[in-house]
Amino acid sequence: MGIRFFQNDAKLNMVEKYIPQINEIEGIKRQVQHLHPALERLYPVVIAENDQLFIFDILQGEGGYSYIKPIPSPMPIPPGVRAAFPLEAYGQRIACVVTPEIFDSLEGYITILHEFVHCYQFETCEQRLKMTLDVARRAQETNNSMWEIEYPFPYEALDFIRPYTEFMDAALTHQNQKLQLTRKQLRVYLGLHDFEYMVWQEWKEGLARWVENQVRGHLGLPTSTKGNKEPYSRVTFYAGGASYINYFSAQDPLIVNDITRLFVKMVIT
Repeated sequence: MGIRFFQNDAKLNMVEKYIPQINEIEGIKRQVQHLHPALERLYPVVIAENDQLFIFDILQGEGGYSYIKPIPSPMPIPPGVRAAFPLEAYGQRIACVVTPEIFDSLEGYITILHEFVHCYQFETCEQRLKMTLDVARRAQETNNSMWEIEYPFPYEALDFIRPYTEFMDAALTHQNQKLQLTRKQLRVYLGLHDFEYMVWQEWKEGLARWVENQVRGHLGLPTSTKGNKEPYSRVTFYAGGASYINYFSAQDPLIVNDITRLFVKMVIT
């Protein structure tokens, strides 16, 4: 009986501690959900704390988020983590995984919506699109689940930096000819796998950044440009991808809502 009381107290503590903060997401989402289909629904939110993952989700027939259960963290999760990945212990559901300080500011809630874009990608087309890339198929064959984070891309190579800098400028200023030329230069220099990796990150992270910036603009906040200056890293593809998507959306506003068609356009251009 004592154990049951302890468990109930622990659950009540989780509800009191996080439910009001998590339910703030819904109010922000209502303000911006018209901006992109990825913002039309809510996804599970997981709080990482003390080597545990505390799962909160929307249950049918109940208003707002409910506390579901705790599970052991499958990996060390340091403070400041913002991620989206499927949880084996929760039926492989994709979830936004964060640490508690994210609720301290509006910026944190916007970051949650950024991660919701990744949840949307995962639930709609991500795996199918990923398997069209040889770099992804090879990673799967070698059980390299961390390839998207750890891929050895030549970020410091001048033959990458020069054309990519010019490409970002061309995308931002809608210089058609310059953009086409720099993409050809990148395709030749990088080769198949590096180019595929670049485009994958531009689509996956660039879309999340692009949607995030639509949200920021709607809420009167400055856009995020992190990654658009040297030294370059994987975050550079957040900025480059968002600029590329903005370039395409200026030509065809509906393409940003069809994220499969958008991916194909980014691959072949």
